[in-house]
Amino acid sequence: MSDYHALKFGEFVDDQGTVHNMVSSSVIAAVPEARAAAEAYGREVRFDFLDDSAVHWMLFQRREDTAKAGLLGCLFVIPLFVFGLGAWPFWDLVASQKTRQFQIAFIVADALIVGALILGVYLVRRPTLLDPVIRNVRCRARLYRKIAGIARRGGADIPRAYPYYGMYATSRKFFPEAPDRPVPEKEQSS
Repeated sequence: MSDYHALKFGEFVDDQGTVHNMVSSSVIAAVPEARAAAEAYGREVRFDFLDDSAVHWMLFQRREDTAKAGLLGCLFVIPLFVFGLGAWPFWDLVASQKTRQFQIAFIVADALIVGALILGVYLVRRPTLLDPVIRNVRCRARLYRKIAGIARRGGADIPRAYPYYGMYATSRKFFPEAPDRPVPEKEQSS
């Protein structure tokens, strides 16, 4: 995580790798409903959503998490696409003309390959799906997105897609006993 200090404070990277400027907490706090939501959600997940440095670190951690998942997703989606959706044209062009025994073997083999790929994705992602530290970051990122939406609807000048990433489906539970990752120290050049 040493590249945390590569960006200027207040800049973060979205899911597509584009650098954006973070919306200041004062903009969010200017909307009473958003301020109340930030304080309530903050107590719920032990996080200060109105602290710019804390939000900046959380956005960085969120990007690190999605970058790892994106690489794994690319490695698994290509064979899943080939054996999942590619099975249909193969069936129409080749297997439907073959014997019943070949058709059954094809269906069984394809189902086993697709099932193994899905199981592989789950097993590879399982450690991060169960890690309470990572899940807490996801939970906080989900709530931050909600707070930004409340502020936008309340009239704050916040871009429509801010914070420029999608929602986490696996971020509902907060683990209060899990430690927070410390912000890395800036390396001194000698």
